[in-house]
Amino acid sequence: MNIYFKKVEEKEYNSFRQDVKEVFAIAVVEEFGDSDDGDVILDEDINESLFNPNAETYYIYLDDKKIGGVVLNINNMTQHNSLDLFYIYPDCHSKGIGQKVWYMIEEKYPKTKVWELVTPYFEKRNINFYVNKCGFHIVEFFNKYHKDPRIGDSDYEFKEEFFRFEKVMK
Repeated sequence: MNIYFKKVEEKEYNSFRQDVKEVFAIAVVEEFGDSDDGDVILDEDINESLFNPNAETYYIYLDDKKIGGVVLNINNMTQHNSLDLFYIYPDCHSKGIGQKVWYMIEEKYPKTKVWELVTPYFEKRNINFYVNKCGFHIVEFFNKYHKDPRIGDSDYEFKEEFFRFEKVMK
């Protein structure tokens, strides 16, 4: 199994955005059914990650087949880094690939002190993956009683409740 990263060029951002929307929509549709409310993640939200000055954006390949993508926010000063966007195509799920990719990310950024990410409350697959497979801990639950101060109000119910995870590196 030859997994590797390929830097995403800005000219590829439209394709990357489309991949993110399609893969993220799967869990929303499974949980809430089809909706005509628009995209489950907005271009502006994806762009915030893609155009962050600390962003490291990669496609993920297995042999010569693209299987996903990732946007990392790498703060070289504090080494408190975040996993902003991460997706693996569904036909590659439950094969240990995501876990291998995560450990490759950890190896790629060995100076990291803390990794952080957020995921919606209903994403049981993600919660299992990050807690039980990758060693993260849930450290905060954002909801209508405890809103994330970093984001504005949202019209999308599934965006109002999510977990913040951390992994303190040794």
